[in-house]
Amino acid sequence: MVRAFLAHGATTPEHLGRVLDRAPDCAMAHAARGMFCMMLGRREMTETARTAHAAALGRLPGGAAGLRARAWADALGAWLSGSPGGAIFHLEGILARDPGDTLTMKASHGVRFMIGDAGGMRRSVERALPAHGADHPLSGYALGCHAFALEETGAYEAAERAGREGLLRAGDDAWGLHAVAHVHDMTHRPEAGIALIEENRAAWDHCNNFRFHVWWHKALLHLDRGEHEVVLALYDAKIRAEKTDDYRDISNATSLLVRLELEEVDVGDRWAELADLAEARLSDGCLVFADLHYMLALAGDRRPGAAARLARRIAASGSGATELGRIAAHPGRAAAEGLCDFGEGLYARAFARLSAARAHMPTMGGSHAQRDVFERITVDAGLRAGQLDAVAAILAERTQLRAGRADSFAESRMARIAEARRDAALYAAQ
Repeated sequence: MVRAFLAHGATTPEHLGRVLDRAPDCAMAHAARGMFCMMLGRREMTETARTAHAAALGRLPGGAAGLRARAWADALGAWLSGSPGGAIFHLEGILARDPGDTLTMKASHGVRFMIGDAGGMRRSVERALPAHGADHPLSGYALGCHAFALEETGAYEAAERAGREGLLRAGDDAWGLHAVAHVHDMTHRPEAGIALIEENRAAWDHCNNFRFHVWWHKALLHLDRGEHEVVLALYDAKIRAEKTDDYRDISNATSLLVRLELEEVDVGDRWAELADLAEARLSDGCLVFADLHYMLALAGDRRPGAAARLARRIAASGSGATELGRIAAHPGRAAAEGLCDFGEGLYARAFARLSAARAHMPTMGGSHAQRDVFERITVDAGLRAGQLDAVAAILAERTQLRAGRADSFAESRMARIAEARRDAALYAAQ
């Protein structure tokens, strides 16, 4: 079960089910089930997580043997009460005693990822790495986590080295492979990224729906090369081959369609099924990251009424005195309203609201690559509103984050700014 979880394997639930069948009183297994449910970001899974939490608490062994299971149960309880930061606290307590506990390291890494704590991800895994030497049977997965944390904190060369070394030790480490794909995206090397994914199918073909995310990364790299037909083919045959309502699959799909439409590509009727799924999730409120991608679907399919209802619900969620409530209050509310405005063609207002949210967007979780869709919308809203200087500043910051290498999106938008400035100068001269 541990190896499958670390590899994002499709067999993880089956292995966990076998553990619970053979050891129904294993508190650690019940706590893990609850934590995995919370990671799904679905309202209906919260009740399953509560049941697992109660089962774990009722089966805790005494003495030192129960410390790990109790900490996992306490982590689950904290998350259920609206404090993913509290969950991290309890998980890190385990790692302080046993930094070689790869399962707990990966769980802390995953929760930190969901709340956008890139620096915390890196510090956590770097504290655990000394206990994951070459003789540790799970060291490759630890290196994969390190690779991703390095990439998200801008250490691109080190991230690529760590990710490739991790793949040598754990050939099915999909997370490490995807970390290297991130590096190629962030450093504008689409050819190398496409080759990496194509040549390492064994690292991710076994995955659960995470394999759709790897296909999404490949699509982004083709998009950077302007290969729009390839992107649409990947969307239909791979990324959206299964019409799931998992928020991660919806985020892959919606963000890719938005990127295509911003490049003036006709995506046909692909928005409708996503918008139907998003409208069914209006009251979920588990993750702002998920909510904003539901908003993309509703705006993309021109459903202003449903989009407005979602924006109001996010605003109402912001009144809750929890960590997640604070994220909904800001940047969630401003971002949601800005996306609504963009969908309705109110570009100046969209740019103002999205700009207000922009600096705080990492707190909603996800990666730089995933959040870049909101950056692109902000840029295009500003261009359409005539805010050329402000947009140029955003593009400069975005390029700096990408090791100073402008991708095709930045190059095309800077060209539009230059053209608009030339036109303005000619008009003034007349």
